[in-house]
Amino acid sequence: MRVFRRVAISIISILTAFVVCAILIRTQKSSPIEVYRALYTYGLGSWAAFSSTLNTATPLIFTGISAAIAFASGVVNLGQHGQLLMGAVTTAILGVYLNIPSWLGIPVLAVVGGFAGALWAGIAAMLKRHYEMDEFISTLMLNFIGEYFTIYLATYPFLDRKAYVPATRLIKRVYFMPDFNGLNVAFFVAVFVLVLSFWYMKMTRQGYESRMMGYNVEFARVGGCAVESNSTFVLLFTGFLSGLAGALLILGGTQHRFMKGIGANFGWDGVMIAIIANNNVIETFFYGLFFGILKNGAIGMEFETSVPSEFILFLEAIIVLCVVGTRSAIEYYSQAIRSLTKLRKVVAEK
Repeated sequence: MRVFRRVAISIISILTAFVVCAILIRTQKSSPIEVYRALYTYGLGSWAAFSSTLNTATPLIFTGISAAIAFASGVVNLGQHGQLLMGAVTTAILGVYLNIPSWLGIPVLAVVGGFAGALWAGIAAMLKRHYEMDEFISTLMLNFIGEYFTIYLATYPFLDRKAYVPATRLIKRVYFMPDFNGLNVAFFVAVFVLVLSFWYMKMTRQGYESRMMGYNVEFARVGGCAVESNSTFVLLFTGFLSGLAGALLILGGTQHRFMKGIGANFGWDGVMIAIIANNNVIETFFYGLFFGILKNGAIGMEFETSVPSEFILFLEAIIVLCVVGTRSAIEYYSQAIRSLTKLRKVVAEK
């Protein structure tokens, strides 16, 4: 029943967001039907569009699951953007100089990129563990340091002087991840990470302790959970997932090099997706796919209509407000009704 209610809330909220945006489109003297038709055509209308959508959704799934696990554990990791960039630049640099067979090089580069993200998150974990610094601040600030540091690496010591913009050299072609009729292998890695993350959160003792920390950290500590150790592990694990997203952007993307802007808004979008999914990794996966449809379809929508692709940012924001607002309102009024019912029973008994 609870699952049905959450699905119903999501569907109704998304439809509401589309209606609100349709009104806005109409005020700009454009046709909502044409805009949404173009959005569908370029997002799902053919296998080429669908496979491109799945490729676009892949980094969103990684960063979304990263944020969802952190938030569900009571750990505020807002550093997905910086961790993704660190994983991407590490993979891009090593991909130029590494000289091993592709069957070994691709997984090695992916894992090393993940560890780069974990190392970047580890700075916040160290500050939290030894100096009690709030990870909300440290992970957030590390995003800016990571962004400028990676741009520096691509602009000066590892610059490809033949490129038109500051960027590293192309990684070796043998390290390009293969695709199947347009669908990159990176998406299947994302599915594997989904299964692994669900198993960790639902089937392991540490995952259970992490969920208890998310409900009430003091209760978890009194109940014998290793709060400090679990918090450190969650930061490292979620940092690894974001770093892996960056690594796969290099290995499985279309650019195969690091350049300014390669991370786009994948890190921040992942945080947003985790919030509207209520930190549930399964829902995060499907919301990642949905947002992938919107982002991929936005390019064609701008092509076919007068509506710019930035309109999708507005649509995403309305969806977040509708989903989170509706869910919060239902929970608030449900709690109020339960409290009122209990009060009436007490008064009736007296």
